[in-house]
Amino acid sequence: MTDTTLDPEDNKIIVLARSARARNGTAQGAAVRDETGRTYVATDVALPSLTLTALQVAVAMAVSSGARSLEAAALVTDADEPGDADRAVVADLGTPVLITAGPDGTIRQSR
Repeated sequence: MTDTTLDPEDNKIIVLARSARARNGTAQGAAVRDETGRTYVATDVALPSLTLTALQVAVAMAVSSGARSLEAAALVTDADEPGDADRAVVADLGTPVLITAGPDGTIRQSR
């Protein structure tokens, strides 16, 4: 699947996640869109005392800003698919769309 087959709003969160990952030089970039259309962009956090995936950070940002549900989530990573923690955190908010893409923007998985 290429990014041209995605809804324009879903493509936007892939672009935002890719940009955040590249800008910060991290392993993951993520973006989520809440029920009002607001987007939250994050990268993974790897500190000696705290490790969070990019999706965990993006979802936490959305929730702390008042989001009650998510319309879509995107993860840009070298991994072939999202990990269990990523699936769980987006499921907590009933996210119907989870898109995983490679660093070049190639869509690997979309549900």
